[in-house]
Order: sequence, then structure tokens, then C-alpha cells
Amino acid sequence: MAIKRRGRKLSLYKRVPKRYESVEQRKFVWLSLHTDSVSEAETKAGLAWEQLIAGWEAKLAGDTSDAEQRFESARELAEVRGFRYMRAEKVAKLPTEELLARIDAVPVSKGRPDLKEAAALLGGAKEQEITVTRALMLYWDLAREKTIGKSADQLRKWKNPRKKAVQTFVKVVGDRALSEITGDDMLDFRAWWLDRIENEGLSPGSANKDLIHLGDVLKTVNKMKRLNLVLPLSDLSFKEGEAVQRPPFSDAWIKDKILAQSALDGLNKDARCILLAMVNTGARPSELAALTSTQIRLDGNVPHISIEPVVRQLKSANARRIIPLCGVSLEAMSACLDGFPRYSDSSASLSATVNKYLRENGLMETPRHTLYGLRHSFEDRMLAVGVDERIRRDLMGHALDRERYGKGASLEHLQVLIQATAL
Repeated sequence: MAIKRRGRKLSLYKRVPKRYESVEQRKFVWLSLHTDSVSEAETKAGLAWEQLIAGWEAKLAGDTSDAEQRFESARELAEVRGFRYMRAEKVAKLPTEELLARIDAVPVSKGRPDLKEAAALLGGAKEQEITVTRALMLYWDLAREKTIGKSADQLRKWKNPRKKAVQTFVKVVGDRALSEITGDDMLDFRAWWLDRIENEGLSPGSANKDLIHLGDVLKTVNKMKRLNLVLPLSDLSFKEGEAVQRPPFSDAWIKDKILAQSALDGLNKDARCILLAMVNTGARPSELAALTSTQIRLDGNVPHISIEPVVRQLKSANARRIIPLCGVSLEAMSACLDGFPRYSDSSASLSATVNKYLRENGLMETPRHTLYGLRHSFEDRMLAVGVDERIRRDLMGHALDRERYGKGASLEHLQVLIQATAL
């Protein structure tokens, strides 16, 4: 293709912008732009060359022994050519016009089609089988939206049960490809758990958590990777009995034992202050452990703490709340104005430390009691003096069974109510 310019004939590719230095680059640009206009061709040239480079890079990426990477390269190559990658059986069902467009887009050299291009455009790339352990590795990225706002401690707690579920399944059944997991495999996994429930005293809840977390990983990868598999994950859970309630500490026990002089001296300062802060706030240990200095507000008329998602996710939207400080809880927070750096990223070790100390020093009311019982004691004291259910739920961070109207009780009103029950 050539044009006349000022009475002389010029080869079009010589008019390609200078950034296309090689003859090969220039020829490609002019022969693929379908125009006799120099200005129009120069406008299109940059995009055309970028598309060619992208196509070459996608094809080069396909030259690998990693089947999964080869498949992803085929996807990318199809996108570069302006098509969405589809499996061969779906390509075959396309309307004739769309099918022919894909076929026409496959480059042919000396009568032979480019096999990589054909595989990408016509769905011939073989998809690598994803095993259960590989699915877990893919899951961390595919489910990353679930980690937004989580602290390092929360992220660890979120990851660990999923790791455990996958490891247990692989130990019992094997590292199956997702497409090869059968109903029998899942029943074998369930039978293994049943044996442990019957012979080792484990709870049905532990088994159900493994089933839930394993299912979450497999279903997420199946959906986000568009595998379109029918996974046999339904009707596997165990029936759980009535949930075991963590008992509250009695007021007498708290006053005479836990708050007795020197009773908590053996606890480190952060653990001791969190325990005392729980007594008259009912806040969760993890909520208190994550408090920052800006959330501990003692300067105003009503000293209080503000539980909000500053360095960690809250358990739910209802968990965001403000709680006045009274009695021993106010004293404890006054001694820890900068929060609790020792446990800000490790609330699990906090509970373990406190529970161990209370047991070893005769401060557990019964063997079933735990640190969390202080939260239940706080709610029981509010109930005993007739605090309204809406206010109790607001202070505890619980959902309300009806629509919440208005702003709720003022900080001053909450202080009066808590002061009446404070220890």
C-alpha cells in the first residue's frame, strides 16, 4: 500500500512515528491499520503496536511447563485479541457470525494456523486441574475482600481454621482435584469425624466448622475460577445439641474473690486492667485489647470508651458503641490510657493467660467458668435492676429483634444506669 505525497510515491510504513524504529514494527503498523490516511494511521499506530506487544507477551507466557500458567496465558491472549476466553464446547455453540469471527482472528502462516492463537480463541487450552491444597492457595487472593479491615490477629484467626480444614481433608481423603471429589469422598470425611466424636469426645460443632470452612474454600474457588463444578458439599453437617452456656460469675464471687486485695497482683498489668475493665462494661476481651488511646476518653463529663473499627474489624455493626466507665473499670482504664499494646494483636493469648491465672489461683467459681463470664455478669446486673432491653443490647453490642429507632440513651443516662450496678 502506498500514497502520493508532494508528487512522489512513499511507502506508508516509512511514515510511522519515530518510536517504531525497526522496519518490522513499521510494516506491521501500516499493514494492520486499514487506512490510506497518514494522520489517521499515526493516531492508531500506538494502540496497534501495544496490542501486538501484549499478544506476543501472552504467547510467550504460554511457553511454560506450568499448565495453570499456560491456561491463564490463553485467557490473556484471547482478551488481547478482543474475545473472552471460552471452553471449546461453548465456542462450538456460539452463533455462526461470532464463531466465524473467532476463526478469522486466528493468524495463518504458510497455510498453517498459529496453534497458540487457535487454542486461545477457540477454547482449546487445557485447563490445569486444581487440587484441594492448590485451591487453598488460590482462595487467599480470591477471598481477599473478606480480609479488609482485619487486624493481624483477626487475619490469623480467619486463616487458621481454613488451613486446618483443608489439611484434615487431605490427610483423610487425599489431595484430590476439585473435579474428582465425589460424594463418597465427603462421606468418608464425615465418617472420620463421626469416629472422633464418638471415641474422643469431640463436639459436633468442631466437625461442622471443618465442613463449613472446607466448603467455603472449595465453593469460592469453584465460583471465582468459573469451574462450573457441582461439588458434593450439602447435607453433611452433624446435629448439634443445645449450646453450652458460659456461666456468669456471681456478684459475691467477683467482690470477695476476684476483687479481693492482691488477688490479681500476679497478672501482668495489661491483662489485669482488661479483666477489671470488663467488670463494669461487659465489653468483649478482644474489644478491650484493641482499644487505642483515642478510644479511651476520660477527660469529659462522662469518662467512657468508644468501641469502633480502628485497627480491627468489629464482630458486627451492632458492636460499635460507647460505654461509660464506672467503679473498678474506671480505675483500670485510668491506669492504661495508651491501651493494651501487649494484647492488641493477640486477644487469644490474653484469654489463655487470664483463664490460666484464675484457675491456678482459685479464682474460678466453677470449672465451667471463664473470663468471658464477667461479660455475662454485667448483663445480669443490668437485668436485675430493670434496665430496658434496648439499652442492654446497645451496651452489650447485641442485635435488636426489631428496628432501632432514635439515638438511644444518652451517655449521661447510661452512666447513671451503670453506676447503680457498678462494683
